[in-house]
Amino acid sequence: MKPRSFAGVLAAALMLATGAVGTSLMPGQADAATPSSIVSVADGNSPQHKVVTVYSESMDQNIPLDVLRPADTSKPAPVLYLLNGAGGGEDSASWALRTNYVEYFRTKNVNVVTPLKGIFSYYTDWEKDDEVLGKQKWQTFLTKELPPLIDKEFKTTGKNGIAGISMSGTSVLNLAIAAPQLYEITASYSGCAQTSDPVGQKYIRLVVEDRGKADTRNMWGPYNGAGWRKNDPYLNAAKLRGTQVYLSSNSGLPGQDESVNVGSTTAEGVALADRVAVGGAIEAATNVCTQRMAERLAALRIPATIRLRPQGTHSWGYWERELHYSWPTIAKAIGA
Repeated sequence: MKPRSFAGVLAAALMLATGAVGTSLMPGQADAATPSSIVSVADGNSPQHKVVTVYSESMDQNIPLDVLRPADTSKPAPVLYLLNGAGGGEDSASWALRTNYVEYFRTKNVNVVTPLKGIFSYYTDWEKDDEVLGKQKWQTFLTKELPPLIDKEFKTTGKNGIAGISMSGTSVLNLAIAAPQLYEITASYSGCAQTSDPVGQKYIRLVVEDRGKADTRNMWGPYNGAGWRKNDPYLNAAKLRGTQVYLSSNSGLPGQDESVNVGSTTAEGVALADRVAVGGAIEAATNVCTQRMAERLAALRIPATIRLRPQGTHSWGYWERELHYSWPTIAKAIGA
């Protein structure tokens, strides 16, 4: 599809999308010179669920994690880092609260690690501290600080995969580019790889500035600057060579999750209408972006699994099913 079509579709999404309030960070609970470490490991809501707190030296704060342990803990297992979307797991829009992923992974031999922070951060290293979001060094945390701690604490195989939705669907591509030896596979669900062109910048500003009330210039520097190009997976796609890539997106058209059940309340009907209008427009835009990234990878002769679904909006039902669809590919890549 031509760039003009991409701009038109994404512009429609930007016009329809609505905002949400930002958040402020909790202060760190350890001295900045303290090395990153696991602070605590507690039992969660099921036998395989652990609530792990990790101190991040780069951000000088404690980061809570959901960790799902493998079905068989008697032998080492690989790790899937599964990221939440724009809310970072700090709101109700999370894998834990919107899906049945705990039950799904109950029989799988894999450690699933999900940070419960990172709201509106794009899980990247920000160039400057932000007045609203504070210090954000997620690339450092996720690629350098956290993996050795997880590997040691849970005696893993050392094989990793990473997957993310929406905002983090962009992040997982950048993280794989930044740490090419860390992940065997990266899976992006409804993400957009183009971040440095004008339309891509507008989309990111919608998430970070309109919804998060933060300043994206603190994230990657001046608009149209080198920092934006450095963090553009489309421009840096060649660095994904050697990492398996899974890309998926829906068309934006209403599908199996977009129907009003008998007896639904007015509020439920309004929420559904919002998902169809706003979520449909956003998903249509990410669908075009996914197609363009697929074309870029094909031109570079980098193998990738591409799944473009004929129906579906920017919503959890589709992401949960896509996680299931992609799991055999992820499992094979990481040896689960």
